[in-house]
Amino acid sequence: MALEVLEGSPGREGERKSMKRDIVFEVCAETLEACVAAEAGGASRVELCAALSEGGLTPSHGLVRVALERCSLPIHAMARPRGGDYVYSAGEFEIMRRDIEHLKEMGVAGVVLGLLDRDGRVDAARTRELVELAQPLEVTFHRAFDDTEDLSAALEDVIATGCGRVLTSGGKSDVHTGEPALAELVAQAAGRIEIACGGGLRVELAGRLARETKARHFHGSLREWVPELSAEPGLAYRVRAEAVIAMVEALREA
Repeated sequence: MALEVLEGSPGREGERKSMKRDIVFEVCAETLEACVAAEAGGASRVELCAALSEGGLTPSHGLVRVALERCSLPIHAMARPRGGDYVYSAGEFEIMRRDIEHLKEMGVAGVVLGLLDRDGRVDAARTRELVELAQPLEVTFHRAFDDTEDLSAALEDVIATGCGRVLTSGGKSDVHTGEPALAELVAQAAGRIEIACGGGLRVELAGRLARETKARHFHGSLREWVPELSAEPGLAYRVRAEAVIAMVEALREA
């Protein structure tokens, strides 16, 4: 934990101290504007993707390039060639390889991926291959993890692949419903991998989630629907820096 010392006003004795949690909050962004808001709001990093309506796909070359130029936060880019399930053909796997190579050349700080086999387990062999290809970038195994039947076994599989983080809602529709499972995963991980709580994260419940799970990493898009922008394609959702500030504060004060 990070210790913050607050100086008392004149005439008061001693110092007032408060503990703030050392947390990492990642904003899931599909636009340049969201990246800029994430930085202005004090987020730790950005997960950059396209098509959040599909759960996130590989972002375009142009979006990655401009985000890297205009946002100083670490950019972690999604490597997912299509929507739907996470069982990929040989051709799709080769696309993922090429995308990771290209993202690495462009200078991203990390990549985000997830592969399952036909039995619904982590595809450990091909995941490990992509992790090795991405080195020295950080690799996050995304919420494909939540589609596995045994989260405990899946966590051990992901750890064995060399991923540095796993993004999960605890196998539920959102992190707040999945809170008990997330707490168990954090305990099981025991520092071997970071458990990033993501999926339906709400600011009014964020503090409880941080306290109960003891997680350090959190993930959310914080998108707001803006009716007056709905006539402009791609602009109906907005991420405000103020929303990022509120989330960061809620998590750190837990």
